[in-house]
Amino acid sequence: MEREDTKAIIESLIFASDSPLTIDKVKEVMEEMSKEELKELVGELIEEYQNHKRGIFIREVAYGYQFCTKPEQAQWIQKLRRTKPYHLSQPTMETLAIIAYKQPLTRVEVEEVRGVDCAGILQSLLEKKLVTILGRKDVVGRPFLYGTTPKFLEVFGLENLASLPTLEEIEQLKDSNFPLFKKDTE
Repeated sequence: MEREDTKAIIESLIFASDSPLTIDKVKEVMEEMSKEELKELVGELIEEYQNHKRGIFIREVAYGYQFCTKPEQAQWIQKLRRTKPYHLSQPTMETLAIIAYKQPLTRVEVEEVRGVDCAGILQSLLEKKLVTILGRKDVVGRPFLYGTTPKFLEVFGLENLASLPTLEEIEQLKDSNFPLFKKDTE
């Protein structure tokens, strides 16, 4: 099979997949190809989409690959879908960050860090499928252990949990002129 034909098949598989498509899943479909060959071809596709002025690109997210619209096209997509951007409140973001960085942990452990009750927020995060129950902690009462989901990685555009910014990187942003971290001097 020609290289371009193989890339077209991979491109079609990524497009048709309803969740990020892993190399292992592509390998199941294209048995004759090695994982290394498939990764190389996906890399070429990613580069091709980056080098051409298109409204979509392929990104590596949640341990797989998916097509996404470019951020500069967001206003048009919102008009088409008549939707509002994904919004999470500050307390929800704080709770989600605690879980992302310290997982797995119990509700009580989250509440110890935040200093307030988080039952409602945890329920909301479970409903949004950003957090899941990973099991139970082996202590008295056997409380649930919470962790993030692949959808969390998708929503935040992360390849994996190792892609989360380090605390030093966050501190550097706070010290910069990044608008989100500007202090109100008035």
